[in-house]
Amino acid sequence: MTSPHTLLLLAALLAGAVHAQSHTHTPASTPSQEAAQPAAELSEGEVRKVDKDAKKISIKHGELKNLDMPPMSMVFQVKDPALLDKVKAGDKIRFRAEKAGPAFVVTDIQLAN
Repeated sequence: MTSPHTLLLLAALLAGAVHAQSHTHTPASTPSQEAAQPAAELSEGEVRKVDKDAKKISIKHGELKNLDMPPMSMVFQVKDPALLDKVKAGDKIRFRAEKAGPAFVVTDIQLAN
């Protein structure tokens, strides 16, 4: 038999999970919406590390408005490994990252002026 305390704990956990799901859903964008976003939607960052073998890049970035993400340093996968040939550690960049399943993927990189 399940104790009342266990039932209360399970109810609280379920309520928290439902609350988290209701606040993290973002509508999917269509290809036409993505194409309509101007270059101004690129985020600023600094390359910390380029790992061509793993097809990943570490970036210290400012706010990523399209992902509702605060400034931080993190590792991203890249959509096209050729993007990694454009940059090296220490470069100031403008880039676009998108959510692709469980991963965050850089889809565009430009050297900042």
